[in-house]
Amino acid sequence: MPIIVDIDVMLARRKMPVGVLAEQIGITPANLAVLKNGRAKAVRFTTLAAICEVLDCQPGDLLRWEPDEVHQPAEPDVSARSAHGD
Repeated sequence: MPIIVDIDVMLARRKMPVGVLAEQIGITPANLAVLKNGRAKAVRFTTLAAICEVLDCQPGDLLRWEPDEVHQPAEPDVSARSAHGD
């Protein structure tokens, strides 16, 4: 998935254990682990806001986008040329 979750980075900067964050934002450590490890399909804005409040950060400090792969231009298909040499 091209959305990278950097909650662990912010936790390390704040020297805060995952369990403490989970307790302070009101979700289970297991659900926070799903989000933290990038396995979540969605996150509620209320949860994101609570994380930002506790960690004193912005959503962009926690989430970033990276493409799955670098797209290379396709090579021309030489077999598609006409018999007239076009």
